[in-house]
Amino acid sequence: MSTAPQGNVAEPSSEELLSRIVASLDDDKAEEIVTIDLKGRSSVADYMVICSGQSSRQVAAIADKLVERLKEDYGRSCKIEGKEQGDWVLIDAADVIVHVFRPEVREFYQLEKMWMPTGPRAA
Repeated sequence: MSTAPQGNVAEPSSEELLSRIVASLDDDKAEEIVTIDLKGRSSVADYMVICSGQSSRQVAAIADKLVERLKEDYGRSCKIEGKEQGDWVLIDAADVIVHVFRPEVREFYQLEKMWMPTGPRAA
């Protein structure tokens, strides 16, 4: 699967891609959208986005629409995992990794706590 742009579609910057992803999630009523800057912290992606959908069906629909929009807008084919179950869908859009959870599953895994920057630690 290639992530190279097709035709005259320009390759977006990671910030442009992030903006389009967040807009798509917002359009589809994703809840509690959190963006985490991974630059300098991970070689996998520049950003991680975490959000919730209220049901397995909504989680899968949010993921489907996002993948469809990125394909239409940028000619970008994304890897997608977990859509069949609909509890936790991971979308790999190269520079941005997106996690769409059902609320209970999101609470269980607490990815935000693992990746969010923390303040100074007391000695």
